Amino acid sequence: MDKIKMGYVGCGFMAQVVHIPNILNTPDIELVAIAEIREKLGKKIQEKYKIPKLFKDHLALAQDPEITAVGVSGHFVNQGEIAADLLLAGKNVFMEKPMAVSVKQAEKILQAEEKGGSRLMVAYMKRYDMGNELAKRIIDELKQTGNLGKIIYARNHGFCGRSWTAGGDSKYETTDEPIPATPEIKIDWLPEKYTNQYIGYLQQYTHNVNLIRYLLDSEKTPEVKFVDLDTDSYTGIVIFEVNNIRVAIESGTSSYYGWEEHTQVYFEHGWVKISSPPLFLRNAAANVEIYEGGDIQNFSIPFPGWGWSYKREIEHFADCLKNNKPFRSSGQDALNDVRFFENVFKMLVKKENLS
Repeated sequence: MDKIKMGYVGCGFMAQVVHIPNILNTPDIELVAIAEIREKLGKKIQEKYKIPKLFKDHLALAQDPEITAVGVSGHFVNQGEIAADLLLAGKNVFMEKPMAVSVKQAEKILQAEEKGGSRLMVAYMKRYDMGNELAKRIIDELKQTGNLGKIIYARNHGFCGRSWTAGGDSKYETTDEPIPATPEIKIDWLPEKYTNQYIGYLQQYTHNVNLIRYLLDSEKTPEVKFVDLDTDSYTGIVIFEVNNIRVAIESGTSSYYGWEEHTQVYFEHGWVKISSPPLFLRNAAANVEIYEGGDIQNFSIPFPGWGWSYKREIEHFADCLKNNKPFRSSGQDALNDVRFFENVFKMLVKKENLS
């Protein structure tokens, strides 16, 4: 099979700093087109990266028979609609998370995937971090051997910080063109006053829930047990179950000039802890630490290797298309995350209305 002829929709921050450079540096892909509704910005990016074709929007790009795959990054609401249009046109789609802002929208996207006969991968970059991959292999082996007993608890702590772009290229192209208007967000089950908080919590912590499901080998929607979030609907704790294992997500913001995010899976006699690097720190995988209890306690820090999760995810996309392999983060699997966050806020709304 020749190189995958790929297009990209959207030329904003994520496209310029992450996805377009990574696509251009993936040997199995040829970036042949971009689509950007801001004409001057589109021309700037086309010239900067010497991309053959520039389209005014994704619908025009979708008509190009040469293009077989398309990357999409845009507003959280609109990118799902763009993905559905491209899938219906028979294009394989690589899209930024979250897949959708509602189960209804997610199901529409999956219907488009089936009807168009194409495939959807959601860019859950944490699944492609070499440290997270190593941790999963270790957890799977410990489950099989029983050396640390059974899993009794898991948690993800994400207070983040101000360094999420550390290591990224701060210089990206802009123009004086107005930023495209934010699409109107209408979610039929959600009271309007919760909309911004719901979108904010969804887009930030969908990575964390997806990572927990990956580590615990779950292809099901986690069962929400308890929700305690502050009035910002962001800071607090959510407790849920994954494969009958109790899990907590600890969420919040911090002015810390670093990146405070770690995930820990506890066994009866030890644990596996993963500390995540800033998102844009290239070739810096998550740090993995193993604690083994008992009469002789042992700490070990295995080296996962060098690699950047954002680069590895697009390489995975290309490999799966060329070799007809399943995506590690498919659209069908990502539906579980969308359903989970709906259930979190349904519980939150119900709880606050009863108080």
